Amino acid sequence: MNIHALRLFYYVAETGSVTKAAVRLNISQPAVTSQIKKFEKELGMPLFNPQGRGISLTSFGAELAKQAGNFFTYEEQIEAFVEDYRAGRKGKLRIAATYLPANFLVPGWAARFKAGHPEIEMVITTTNSQLAFEQLKRHEADVAFYGGGAEEKPDDIDWLELFEDELWFVVAPSHPYANCTVTLPEMMLEPFIMREEGSSTRARLVSLCTAYGLKPPQVTLQFSGLGEVIRSVMSGYGANFISSLAVREFVERKQLARVRVEGIRLKNNIAICTRRNESLTAALQQFIEICRTPAPEM
Repeated sequence: MNIHALRLFYYVAETGSVTKAAVRLNISQPAVTSQIKKFEKELGMPLFNPQGRGISLTSFGAELAKQAGNFFTYEEQIEAFVEDYRAGRKGKLRIAATYLPANFLVPGWAARFKAGHPEIEMVITTTNSQLAFEQLKRHEADVAFYGGGAEEKPDDIDWLELFEDELWFVVAPSHPYANCTVTLPEMMLEPFIMREEGSSTRARLVSLCTAYGLKPPQVTLQFSGLGEVIRSVMSGYGANFISSLAVREFVERKQLARVRVEGIRLKNNIAICTRRNESLTAALQQFIEICRTPAPEM
């Protein structure tokens, strides 16, 4: 069907005048009349009843005008949706985040973003670094938030570093090493409570031991979440190697204690990761800008 001719017919039917339709469309009246006659021939049915002045729709013409009105209204809705999506007012953001940013950073950023983008759907998945990168590469996520070592950076990922925080060894306040300085070999003799394999921090601990020619510590308890790890160490058993962002508050409240290890000072990179050479949607660009901007109370 000739959509341009359907539009001409709809405007004639809506305005009740070929002249008014021509003015609205900014074309000549004879051109409107000619194209509608061709349209009637294409359809094989008359759209207007012959009469002197004014127009009178046939029953088919009246029903077609109604259907055309629905069609063009829907077309306007689609155009509005495209414009809203282009401007970042509508759409969906799929976020994969490793445990550190997922627990301590992304919730605040998401709340600030949603306050100004109520019609954007946000789906946030908490996972380890390996799976976060896989979701990003498989287009199952639009962005990944990573907390870990920069050496894990994949070659096909764009990496925007937000800031760094320290990695700490922590124990319960009652532990013999609490608030003490020990050697790395001494620390590695302690039982450790860690997250599952695939965790960036656990991989950093293994790499640290390898660099110093030491056997990695025995992981005697393993959890899939940070909260469980922290609470287990607070209960008095074992040690943990963890981001200061996750435990600083507990250390300040003396629910956990740091153990300083001679010559060891490692940093965690907090980064936003996106697929290389791929344009970002307006909504994602606006969300990333919020993540880069300190909150008003900070």
